[in-house]
Parts: sequence; C-alpha cells; structure tokens
Amino acid sequence: MRLEPTQWIAEDPDPDTRAELEALVRAADGGDEDARADLADRFRGTLEFGTAGLRGAMGGGPMRMNRAVVMRAAAGLAAYVQDTHPADRGPGLVVIGYDARHKSERFARDTAAVMTGAGLAAAVLPRPLPTPVLAFAIRHLGAAAGVMVTASHNPPQDNGYKVYLGDGSQIVPPADAEIAERIAAVGPLKTVPTPEDGWTVLGEDVVAAYLDRAVGVVAPDGPREVSTVYTPLHGVGLRTLLAAFDRAGFPAPTVVPSQAEPDPDFPTVAFPNPEEPGAMDLAFETARAHRPDLVIANDPDADRCAVAVPDPAAPGGWRMLRGDELGALLAVHLVRRGAAVPGRDTFAASIVSSSLLSKIAARAGLCYADTLTGFKWISRVPGLRYGYEEALGYCVDPAGVRDKDGITAALLIAELAADLKRGSRTLGDLLDELALTHGLHATDQLSARVADLSLIGAAMERLRAHPPTELAGLAVTGVDDLAAGSEELPPTDGLRYRMAGPGVDGARVVVRPSGTEPKLKCYLEAVLPVSEPSALPQARAAAAELLAALKRDLATAAGI
Repeated sequence: MRLEPTQWIAEDPDPDTRAELEALVRAADGGDEDARADLADRFRGTLEFGTAGLRGAMGGGPMRMNRAVVMRAAAGLAAYVQDTHPADRGPGLVVIGYDARHKSERFARDTAAVMTGAGLAAAVLPRPLPTPVLAFAIRHLGAAAGVMVTASHNPPQDNGYKVYLGDGSQIVPPADAEIAERIAAVGPLKTVPTPEDGWTVLGEDVVAAYLDRAVGVVAPDGPREVSTVYTPLHGVGLRTLLAAFDRAGFPAPTVVPSQAEPDPDFPTVAFPNPEEPGAMDLAFETARAHRPDLVIANDPDADRCAVAVPDPAAPGGWRMLRGDELGALLAVHLVRRGAAVPGRDTFAASIVSSSLLSKIAARAGLCYADTLTGFKWISRVPGLRYGYEEALGYCVDPAGVRDKDGITAALLIAELAADLKRGSRTLGDLLDELALTHGLHATDQLSARVADLSLIGAAMERLRAHPPTELAGLAVTGVDDLAAGSEELPPTDGLRYRMAGPGVDGARVVVRPSGTEPKLKCYLEAVLPVSEPSALPQARAAAAELLAALKRDLATAAGI
C-alpha cells in the first residue's frame, strides 16, 4: 500500500516519527532542497522485505524502520502464519525477541499486539537478549514462527526485523516473497487490530533452558583452566555469556568495563562489529593489562563470536583470528572430541568461506556441503552437525539453535584453548598443524562501502561484461556466474573466479553485494603448500603478498 507523506503521517502511530515527518514537510514546502531530497528518499518506495527480513535506518516514512513499517510487516507475517499453520494445532504461537537498540522493545511489543489482534498466540522474551536465545525459544516452545528485532552489527542509526519459521531457521524463498505479498496487501493501519494486552511475557525460565542447552556443547569433564577478556561491544551478550561460562565451570572473564552495558549509541566504536578497524581496541587495552589466554567478543546481538590471541609480532601484542581460522579450529575440536559421526554427520560452510573445512571433513570421514551466504541456508543442510561462515558466525549445536550462536561458540573455543593449554600448546600451534596437514589456507576480504547503491550494481555489471583473465599473476581458469544457479546452489547475485599458477595449490575469489549493508564484498583465498614447520613463515609472507595483489587487481577490475 503506497502512501503519500500526509497520508502516512495521518496513520503513523509514533509521535516521534510523526513530528519528524511534519517538520520535513514544512521545510520542503518552504523551499528547503535538502528537506525535499530527504522526503523524496523516504517515500521513493517501501523498505524491502526479503530473506534478511527488514533492516534499515530509523526514521519516519516507508523507506525507514519505524513503528508503522514494523506493524505492517507483523500484519503480513500474521497472515502468512494463519495461512500456513495447520488448523488442527490451534492458534499458532509467534515468539518475539529484541535487542537493546533504539525502539527495539517498542517494535517487539507492537508485533505482539498485531499477532494477538490477528488471533495468534504471542510470547515476548523477558528482556533484551541475544538472537540465539530467540532462535532456541522457537523450537523449545514449539512456535509457528519467530521474530527478532535487531540490526545485529549495523551502525546505531539502524534497526531490523529478522523472521524465523517454526523449524527455528531464518526464512528463505519462497516464504520471503509470500510474506512480502501479504505485507503489501495490508490496508490502512487503523484496520489492523492492536489490543493493549493478551500476549505473554516469558519468564527467565526460557533463558535458563537456553543456558542448560548451551553448556552441553562442552564436555562435562573437559578442561576449564583458561583466562579470558570479554566484550559485548555495548550489546546484549554480557549476562548470558557470563551465566554460560559460570554454568560450564569456566573462570569468569574479565569484562571490558566501558563496553559492558547495553548502549544503543555504541559510544566507544565507530561500527559495533568486531571485524571493523578499531572496534577491538579497548578489548586489547584491557588484555594488555590482564594478560589473558584469549580475548572474546560478541557483536551487539551476540550471534557472532570473535577471538584474538597473544602474538608478539602483532601491533599491540594481540592478533584477531580470521573468521575462517576460528571456523577451522572449532571444526577440528569437534572432530577430535568425537562429537561428529563419520558417514552420518555433515559439516557445512558458505561459498565465501575457506575451502579448508571441506578438507577437514573429508579427512574425518564426514559429509560436507557448500551453501549460499547466510545461516538461513547453512542451517537447512541435511544432517548438519557444524556450520560456519567467515563473517564470525558459527553454529556448533544445530539441534538446539539453527542459527549462528556467539555464546556457544565462545564456550567451545574456551574449551579448546583450555585443552591445548593443558598440553602447553596454543590455538596458533593448532593452526600451524592444520597448515602442515592441509596446506596454508590464507583468506582476506576486500570490502567497499558506498553511499550510492547503484555503484554496486555497476561494479557487478563491469565484472560480468569484462571478466578478468588474470589476477595477481594467476590465470583465471574458471568463472561461475552464481546468478544462473546450479544443482547445488540456488541463484544469487555473485561471481566466483578460480585461479591457478606456480607455487599455489589453487586460489579463489567470490564477489557479491552484501545482503545487510551498502557494501560490495570480495572474498579471497589462496592455498599454498607447506612442506615442513620451518617453511611456514615464508609461506605466510608469500600468501600475504598474493592476497594483497589479488585485492589490488580485483579493485581495478571492478572499478572500486
């Protein structure tokens, strides 16, 4: 339903965004060109609902995240649940969680009101909690669907609306399009019933049930002697992670004090994402004072986990592990602990992640699957035992949480570090061992953030029209346009290049637009043979040079 500014203002339930839009309209009517451009941008369409649900900047109008947009999305989701939930099972239950961002709780309660008004049962988590608690609660409570109000690691001005189905996984096609159709069919908001009560606010018992499940990822008799520094990056992870560590028997982490409590403005970081430059500076400062074995970070909704290790050669004495490195370490730990059954269980990673996981799985006699990016795909792999994505997402207990989970990943990496420490070894030693066994799998990323989204489309079009035949001195031996799809993968907007040349056991580049941010992302991997431990430093130096050359040549080819 397309509305003009005056119509939208008339039905906007939020006095804040009404006042914001009224001021913009007055300024635009008075000749303010910036106000006119801003108003035109807010009303150029409707915030698109897709496989990532909704995500965007907060503000008034249909192209922003606000109560009116959320209530329309909730009404469309309610119609979808009513149409697909078996009638003989009674009213479908929708579980709703929220983080600590601006208006997240308000959006959650608006969603509960819409679900209740539609004749469904609604249950809201008791307080701001990590996304994996919501993903767990869907299956734990037998819900028909779930909603998590979060923008994950996006900037503070954003919020989002992530939708799950009753299997506990995020939506994928065709469900996203079917929900979007029902959202588009929602009439005036005054026709959407929104009672003031009638839903359930869940108690702390649902959090306790999640924690009971979470601590099961570590062996009950495993080692626990490991010291950690932890930061939730102003998000909602602190209480849940500390409770998980305590229940599992690990020493309490030292918490970065200035980032401990939820703060929707994220005042100490430019971007609340452990991957972003500077985001971990305060954690490293705390680590230099306390000298722990590990630094662990969650993103603001605690579904991602980042780890840093002591490294005298690194600036400041600490090195962030790449997402692919942590993904391989967790996989090997599960294999060595006997937590994955050969011939039955499957490891999976997205196509932008390192190929090392496939080799670890093959050596262990496990099945392996590649998927498109996103845990909505990884979580649906048949027989999944473990899945990860290079962007710090790890699913270590798919039977409990069919999504990435930064709490259980933190528990598992702490157990691995404690086990290695007992033998006077480190995570770095295990990474060296993997390089000697499988070859050095070096990965990196080229990411271009844009203000104009058309630049991303132009870069993809340029690469399709003029595909490079050589990158970093390596011959491009194969190009896959992922938009065509295949027997293994649904179609997606992406390109994959395979390369070969002297001194490497293969190289790969995947280029795709981000699904959640205004970025073009390029994922690089080079595999170099390593004959003996003494050759590792030279191999790492050669890999770094090769990845830098790949970045440079790819940026030129894409025009970014």
